[in-house]
Amino acid sequence: MFDKILIANRGEIACRVIRTCRRLGIRTVAVYSEADANARHVAMADEAFLIGPAPAAESYLRTDAILDAIARSGAQAVHPGYGFLSENAGFAEACARVGVVFIGPPADAIRAMGSKSDSKRLMEAAGVPLVPGYHGKGQSVAELTKEAARIGYPVLVKASAGGGGKGMRVVEAEAGLADAVASARREAKAAFGDDSLLLESYLGRPRHVEIQVFADTQGNAVYLFERDCSIQRRHQKVIEEAPAPALSDHVRRAMGEAAVAAAGAVKYVGAGTVEFLYQDGRFYFIEMNTRLQVEHPVTEMITGLDLVEWQLLVASGKPLPLGQEQLTRRGHAFEARLYAEDPSRDFLPAIGRLTHLEPPVENRHVRVDTGVRQGDEVSQYYDPMIAKLIVWDEDRDAALRRLRRALADYHVAGVTTNVGFLGAIAAHPAFAAEEIDTGFIERHRAALLPPPAPVPALGLAFASLALLLWREEEAAVAARRSGDPHSPWHQTSGWRLNDDNQHDFRFVDGDDIRPVMVHFVKDGWTLDLPDGPLSARRAQLAGRTLTAEIGGERRAATVVRNGFDITVLHDGQSWRIRLDDPSARAADQDAGDGRLAAPMPGTVVQVLVKAGDAVGGGQPLIVVEAMKMEHTIKAPADGTVRAVHFGVGDPVAEGADLLDFEAG
Repeated sequence: MFDKILIANRGEIACRVIRTCRRLGIRTVAVYSEADANARHVAMADEAFLIGPAPAAESYLRTDAILDAIARSGAQAVHPGYGFLSENAGFAEACARVGVVFIGPPADAIRAMGSKSDSKRLMEAAGVPLVPGYHGKGQSVAELTKEAARIGYPVLVKASAGGGGKGMRVVEAEAGLADAVASARREAKAAFGDDSLLLESYLGRPRHVEIQVFADTQGNAVYLFERDCSIQRRHQKVIEEAPAPALSDHVRRAMGEAAVAAAGAVKYVGAGTVEFLYQDGRFYFIEMNTRLQVEHPVTEMITGLDLVEWQLLVASGKPLPLGQEQLTRRGHAFEARLYAEDPSRDFLPAIGRLTHLEPPVENRHVRVDTGVRQGDEVSQYYDPMIAKLIVWDEDRDAALRRLRRALADYHVAGVTTNVGFLGAIAAHPAFAAEEIDTGFIERHRAALLPPPAPVPALGLAFASLALLLWREEEAAVAARRSGDPHSPWHQTSGWRLNDDNQHDFRFVDGDDIRPVMVHFVKDGWTLDLPDGPLSARRAQLAGRTLTAEIGGERRAATVVRNGFDITVLHDGQSWRIRLDDPSARAADQDAGDGRLAAPMPGTVVQVLVKAGDAVGGGQPLIVVEAMKMEHTIKAPADGTVRAVHFGVGDPVAEGADLLDFEAG
C-alpha cells in the first residue's frame, strides 16, 4: 500500500479521498489554484501545492504543474478524482513515465472508452446491446443529416468525448439539426477539447441505469450492483438511488454481466461505471466512465464498502477484496446533488459567498460529502456543486422519508440553491410510486418548478421578529457604551415621543414592496401583514435560530442577514427578501431600460445579431458560455437591436450590458 498520494482534483471529491486515506494512515497531497488557496481540501490535506491561476486550463488541467507537485512532494501515486484529468489517457501515461502510479485504469482502456463512437464499436463486437445510432468518422453536417434520416427522428446529438450532459442536444426534426450540431460542437470543444459527435435514436421514456464495476490486475472483475440515475435536468443527474427500483432480478443480473463483459473487452483495471438506457424490459449500452462516479456513495451505503479503499488496493497491485458471490447489498440509498443554481431560471449556475451553511446532522442514515464551508465562495471557475446529500434506510420508502427530512434540514444562505427543487422531487407522488424515467422533471415541471410566489406571511413575520430582536441587541450594546444606559432613547419596546408604539418595516420582494407594521402589545406583538394581522409572542434568537409563537403555534426558523438582504430558512423553504433601502431603489430606477445583461461571468461564443436588426420576441441574440454550459440571451419582446457591445471570444462580467435593445 502507498504511504503518500497526491490528489489531482479539488472540492468534495478531494475531501472524500482524503477521508479514506486518513483512515488508512496514508498521507495526502493537495493541489490548488489561486482561487482555491483557502479551500477545504487544501486545509484537510497533509501538504498542498499551488499549481496556477483560477481557470482550470491554467491549473487543474496542467499536467506539467501537477507532475512538478508530484516530484516536489514525493507522492507515490496520483488519485485523479472525477472530471479534470481523470479520463485523460495522456496524463495517465505521463504519470507512468515519471514512475508514479495512476489510480485508475490503463491508458488504453481510457482511450477505448473515452470516445463514445469507438467504445460503441467495441461493445458491439463484445455483444453488449447498443441503442441504434451513428458512431462513424464522418462529421460533416451533410453526413450527420443523412445518418439522422436513416435512424429516424427524434435523434440525440452527443459529444463523442463528453459526459455530464455537455455537448448533448435532442433534435425533433431535420430543420433543427444543423443548429444543434453547431451548438453541441462548441460546447464539446470547450468542455473536452474534442468536438466530434455521434447520433443516437432518442428513446421516448427510458431510465438511466448504471452498473458499478471493479477489476484488478489479476484478471478478476465484479459488478457491485446497479444505480438508477434517471432524475436529470439538462441531461445531468440530480438524484440517484441504489438499488434501481422496479427491475427484475433477471435484468439486474444480465445488466451486471454485460457491464463486466464491457470492462473485459478493454482489459479494464480499477473502478468504472457502465451506463445503460433501460426501457420496456430491454437495456442498451450508452458509455463507460473510466473513473469513480459522483454518485458512488449510494453504492457504498448499500454494500458497506469503501470504493476509494478498493481503488487504492487495486492500484497497489492487490486482488479485489471480494468475489462476485461474496458481494451483498442491504437497504436502499439516495443521493441528492445540492447545487448553487437557480431552478426558476433554467438552472442557471449561481455564484457568491456561502454566508450560512448548516447541513443536517450526519449519522448512520445521513451522510454529507462536501468541499465547502460556511464563508467559502462559490466561484465562476468550477462546478457549482455545494454538496452531495446521501441517505440510507432499510427500504426505499424509509430512505425516501430520510431524504425529505434531511433536505428540509439543509440550510444554505448567500447563494440561490436547488434545495427546494430537490425537496419537491422527493415529495412528488410519482417519485414515491417509482414512476421514473429521464423525462421525469420535464413531465412534472409545473409541479416541481411553480412560478415564483410572494414570500408568505410566515416568512415576513420571521424576518420582522428577527429585525426587532437584532435591534434590541444593538440597542443594548449602544446603551452599555453610552453615559446614560437607562435613557428612553435606547429602548426598543416601540416607545416613541408623541407617537404610537410600533415599528414599520418595508421589504422588497421581487418587484413588490411588502410593508409590515409591528405593534407592541402587553404579551408580545401584533404584526400587520399584507394578508392581515398575525400575533406573535415569546420570540427568542440564539445565533441565527429564531423561535417564536406565531399565530398560536410554536415555530422555528433560521434567519440570516447580509447587509439589507435577509434569508429565512424554514421547513425546507428558503425565502429571500431585502429590507427596503430608498437610495438603492432609486439607483435601480435610474438604471434605464432596454439593456440585456450577462446572467453571470463568462465568454461570448456566438453573436447572432448586429446593430439595427429587427428581431422578434424570444429570438436568440447572443450566446454566453459559463461554467462549461451555453446560455442564450433572447429578445424579451419584438424590437430593434440598437448596439452590440461584445464580440465572439470576449470575456464578460456578471451584469455586463451585452446589447442595447428597444422594444416596439
